[in-house]
Formats: sequence, structure tokens, C-alpha cells
Amino acid sequence: MNNYTRLQRAFARSGIIVNYRDGVYQIHNENAQAQILLPASLPLEEKAVRQLLEFASVRSHDNERGACKACATPDFHPGSIAPVGSIVATDSDFVIPAAIGTDINCGMRLLSTGHTLQQLEPHKDRLVQRLTRSLLDNGRDVPASTAAFRALFDLGPEAFLHEIPRQGLWGEMDHARLQDELARCVGLQSFGGSARHAPEAFTGRRHAVFRDPNLGTPGGGNHFVELQVVEEVLDRHAAYRAGLKAGDVVVMIHSGSRDLGFFVGQAWMDRARAEWPAGVRHPESGLYGLSGPLASEYLEAMGVAARYAWANRLVLAELVRKDLEATIGASASRLVVDVPHNVVLAEQGMNIHRKGATPAHAGQLALIPGSMGDSSFLATGLGHADWLWSCSHGAGRRMRRQETRALRPAGPVGEQTWQCVTLREERRIEEAPGAYKPIGPVITAQQEAGLIQAVARFRPWITFKA
Repeated sequence: MNNYTRLQRAFARSGIIVNYRDGVYQIHNENAQAQILLPASLPLEEKAVRQLLEFASVRSHDNERGACKACATPDFHPGSIAPVGSIVATDSDFVIPAAIGTDINCGMRLLSTGHTLQQLEPHKDRLVQRLTRSLLDNGRDVPASTAAFRALFDLGPEAFLHEIPRQGLWGEMDHARLQDELARCVGLQSFGGSARHAPEAFTGRRHAVFRDPNLGTPGGGNHFVELQVVEEVLDRHAAYRAGLKAGDVVVMIHSGSRDLGFFVGQAWMDRARAEWPAGVRHPESGLYGLSGPLASEYLEAMGVAARYAWANRLVLAELVRKDLEATIGASASRLVVDVPHNVVLAEQGMNIHRKGATPAHAGQLALIPGSMGDSSFLATGLGHADWLWSCSHGAGRRMRRQETRALRPAGPVGEQTWQCVTLREERRIEEAPGAYKPIGPVITAQQEAGLIQAVARFRPWITFKA
């Protein structure tokens, strides 16, 4: 009996039917169906399959609204609630808060530095010293005001940039450049918002200036700030439009909405459960949706956290810009793209929930990082409707963090071809390259299936992890 047959039988005992053809798993049970793009060389995990089918089966209590399509990309693996790498489309007036969770608008930002590796290598030690202080050691000066945050949450990013006090880091920024770069932030203009959904600390006294301890921080887990080298251009026309060539140094930033996202996400997962009518049987999965006006209100609250995540990545990028310029002089850096992978976006008459998946509409740039030490990719979306206009957000874990801790090696983990800077040694273990799937098959599968076209491959040079 081959592995695939054993897999089918194992799932069948749980009422799950699995078929595999041309790199795609078709799965279904009595409640739902979904498809998973996954090379045969990568494992299909039972827990992730169960989670995906549970989300694909979420309905309103009256069964009139709910999920209408579900799929997953090759970085598919179990999450705490929702499987990572999953995309769930629902009716336009229905949302599933737990499908996004608490790391709202976790996403990626790619910044060109305007310098090549040959130009930066002689300054590496000084650059690492500066960036370590700014990114990991609280050496940043990023004053904010309640007026600016109210503007961000009520009006949007443009109003935030206009209102922010011109002090500290903000006084050194090129604000005209920041305004221009808003157009390269995927989905940003579609987020709603209202300051009433934010914690009072951000919206209290109207002109109070304070220093938010989370603004300009990458966060833990798999979040990072990484200087990378353009190792290979794979689509020269798209790379030219993005302003990239072989040998350039770029900055890839992976971070989200930090504590504010946790506040909003947890509140609305609790709200969805509380709104379930008394006397109506609760769903066995424990997953709850919101319909009508409550769905709209959730999207408004989610937008508050999403806008904050954008501001957080912007500050991280500007900290790197500041330290680069202090180290080597003026640079011609520019934002290539900023993309979300943990949000709900209204598209094609549906609400598209992406949990660890990235929008990939035709012509849209996407960022797909590998593990720490592996390659990362810039890609162009091809707009594949069967995969809900999406692609993967990375390589995907193949080993839980708890498992990596149990296998703690005697010596330091990997600094052979790149440097990892962290103030927490356990992070090297938890995020070791071996804990993740190889990025190559993940990219190849999506290219062959018509989800993306790879533009450029980057290799890591210096990684900063909190």
C-alpha cells in the first residue's frame, strides 16, 4: 500500500474524502469541501485539513449566510484556530473573525536601499550595530499623539501622516515620499475604521504626545526585518518596473498589528460567540460568524488594526532608512510594495478571508519569504479565480515551535552564509531553517498552477529577530 492510499484510508475513517491529482488535493466531508495546492513532496497534515473543512462549513445560525468557497496554498499547515495558508470566501455580509485571529494585517513590506552589496559590505559592522539598537534594543525615538492616531483610525493613512508630530524619527522622514508610497500598499485604501474600536490609550486626550512601546517593533514568532541581496532576476521587465537588479540590497519587513491587533481580534472573536442566539445549538467547531450590520462593524474594527499594522511597518522601514543614511550617506531607497496576509477584503462580491495567504490579483506584486536562511521571492500575481486571487505568504512551517525546543542543538544555529541578530537565543532554535518547508517547491507549485510569476529571488544577508 502506498502512502497516498494510506492517507486516503486514514482520512476516510474520519469521514473525510481525499483525492489527489495534478498537485491538488480535493477534500470534502458531509459539511464542506475545499482544495489544497500542495506538491507531493510536502506533507498533508490531518489537523490542518480538519481546520480547513471546519472553516469552510461555518454558517450563520439561520443557515442563510456563510462560507461559499475554501482553498489553501502550499504553505498550508495547522494554526492555533485557522490553518495557515488558507483562503475562505464568504457571502458579502458575513465574516468569520477567528479566520483572521489577532495578528490582523500581519504582512510584508519590501524596500529597496539604493545600494549594492558591494557598497554596503564594508560598512556591515557599523550598520548591524545601529540597526540592532533601533530594531531590537529600544533605541528608537518615535513620538506619536492621540490626535494622529484618531486621524489614522477615523480618516486613514494620509490624515495620520499629516497629523503626526514632526519630532524624533518623524522629523527626519521625507513626508512627500511617504505620501507617494501609499499607492504601493496593497489593500490599504480599502480598510475602513473608527477610533471607537481602538484602546483608549490611543484616543484619549486629543493632543497628548506619547511613545507607543509597540510602534516600530517587529514582534516575536516568525516576524523579522531582513536585509537581502537580489540574487537572481527571473522576470526582467517586472524587476525593472520594481527598480531592482542583481546585486542590489533590499529590506524585507514582516510584522503586524501587535497588541492593538490582539485587542481588536480577541474582542471580536468573543463578540461573535456572544451573539449566537440563546437556545440555538452551538456549532461543534466552536467557530462563529457575524452577519449584516455586525459584519460591517467587525470590518470597521479590523480596519483600525490593519491601519495600525501599516503604520508599524512604515516605522520599521524608516528606522532602517535612517540608519542606512547615517552609516553610508544619502540613499535612493524606495518602497517596492507592502502586502497584507491576515485580513478580510471585499472582492468579487464576496468577503475574502486570507489567513497566512497573500492577495495575488493579475499584475499585483506579492512577497513570499522563505525560512530564516532560505531564499525569498518577489512575484507578480496572475489573478487565478480558482485559488481566490491569492498565493502563499511564505514557505510554511513543517515543525511546531514546541518540537524545535525539544530538539535544541548543542551549538548556535546557522550563521554560515548570513547573520542572524537576536536578543533571544531561543528564537534561533524556533525559527531554524529546518523547521520550515523548503521554499523552492512552494514557488514552483504556484507558478505551474498559474497563481504567480516569480520576479526576483533574494538571499538573506542580515536577519533581525526579536
